[in-house]
Amino acid sequence: MGKIKVVIKRPDEEVGHITWISNTLENLQRTVGGYIETVTFGDLVIICDEEGRLKGKEHNCRIENVDFVGTIIGVGSEGDSFSDVPLSMSGWKSLIR
Repeated sequence: MGKIKVVIKRPDEEVGHITWISNTLENLQRTVGGYIETVTFGDLVIICDEEGRLKGKEHNCRIENVDFVGTIIGVGSEGDSFSDVPLSMSGWKSLIR
């Protein structure tokens, strides 16, 4: 599987940070704190905890009228696989509210 370049944003961070993480289901679940759910915005895929609201996780941000709670991961996609995030940090900053 290898590592992919992602943006991770926690609720207490203003914009998040770019890092490299292992592209495994277990690692993605550990990072968001639960079973993963994906929301796609063109080339960008947001990975979040599918039960974040039920767990009462803190509001994180809004992207294109979708509110996210808890830690989120921004990635790209290639077919059925996750890939490096397709945005620069300035592109990411312009998306989140």
